[in-house]
Amino acid sequence: IVTNIPGTTDATFGKEVVSYELPRPSIGIHRFVFVLFRQKQRRVIFPNIPSRDHFNTRKF
Repeated sequence: IVTNIPGTTDATFGKEVVSYELPRPSIGIHRFVFVLFRQKQRRVIFPNIPSRDHFNTRKF
């Protein structure tokens, strides 16, 4: 998960708070979802995300 991406740049200028993980198991069909939320102001987040299982974007 990358946060605080300036609106005039790309994701490399944001802050990575959770690194990418490959789908498991490595066989079968997988879905990839990219979600972008626009914030009215910059926010500092220190998420405590032990696992990506059942991650809730509404709570985030």
